[in-house]
Amino acid sequence: MRPRVLFVGRTRYELPLGEGLARKWDALSELLELRVLAAGSGADPRFSLVAARRLDGPRFYAGLTARVVRELRAFAPDAVVAESPYEGVAVELARRLARSPAKLIVEVHGDWRVSTRLYGTPLRAALGPLADRLAAFALERADAHRALSAFTASLLRGQGREPLAIFPTYSDLGAFSGPRVPLPAEQRIVFVGVLERYKDLEGLARAWRTVASRLPEARLEIIGSGTQVAVAEALVAEGVEWRRSADPSGVVSALDRARALVLPSRSEGLGRVIIEAFMRGRPAIGTRSGGIPDLIEDGVNGLLVEVGDSDALADAIERLLTDDALLARLGAAAQETAAAWTTSAAEHAENVRRLIGAVLGEPLTPPGPPPPGPAASGPAPAS
Repeated sequence: MRPRVLFVGRTRYELPLGEGLARKWDALSELLELRVLAAGSGADPRFSLVAARRLDGPRFYAGLTARVVRELRAFAPDAVVAESPYEGVAVELARRLARSPAKLIVEVHGDWRVSTRLYGTPLRAALGPLADRLAAFALERADAHRALSAFTASLLRGQGREPLAIFPTYSDLGAFSGPRVPLPAEQRIVFVGVLERYKDLEGLARAWRTVASRLPEARLEIIGSGTQVAVAEALVAEGVEWRRSADPSGVVSALDRARALVLPSRSEGLGRVIIEAFMRGRPAIGTRSGGIPDLIEDGVNGLLVEVGDSDALADAIERLLTDDALLARLGAAAQETAAAWTTSAAEHAENVRRLIGAVLGEPLTPPGPPPPGPAASGPAPAS
């Protein structure tokens, strides 16, 4: 019999699902009887979505406990998977109200503290202490925890919790596969990501102005939108190219035009865009922050600099814009690295099924051959 599992998160879905997401949830549906509480619009019997409205974030969380209570009573899941400690708070309160025996699994995709300290407006920082206490409550009450990488596992251990499983989430990376385009001669670099404070676009702007003063022919392309658009707009006035969004094929084209990806984040969970760049044979310049060093090995498949060091970031960018031999060596290694971080929808579903089984007391079955490193291992033995 398939376990009944409720997935709870603020991820936004547009139904019917696109091909990549359909592949993920269809694979999970083959192994689990599932329901998904999330945000978005459209119809799918497996999904219950909250439509986007003004103040949709506060509205989502304010009503989440009641929605989970209804699902605990109507769907009667064996386990509930919370996408972050914040959803975990709502689930734990709902378990108590519904007197549900469902097990709670809290996932850690990144540093949950970033959402109040380095995301949105600085006013959100006032919520940091309360949010920290709520997250700690959820992590303490959860029956099990899942991390995505060595970094997110370390966050759990910092809270005195050992993850039962460590494996990355499935992402549809099909658009990034295929023949590799040769590295360009043009001195071009690209940034792809949300324009929020944790990405440190301001630090990139300072570094880029140094690079531009040294290499007048160099070009920077930015893809993304968020609360830091004013920084991007100022760079556009200085000759930088900026697009608010791009579909996967557009990101592929941007990576193929560039010699490298730059990601100067102050915090990062895993950094999927780095994997995307690696798949295109492009090295990445990143910071020694969060999960970035899980992916980038300095001098092997990219370059690492300290967080906030704009001078070091400028030097690293200049190296990859001018040193063809270094660029070729790092690019070749980057493409080889990508294979260790890609997984199929079926493999991801099997990892989730093993995790659910372990939480429900089933004997752990050995996972398939994991990619190198701790970040893609299957469920660890229960303690």
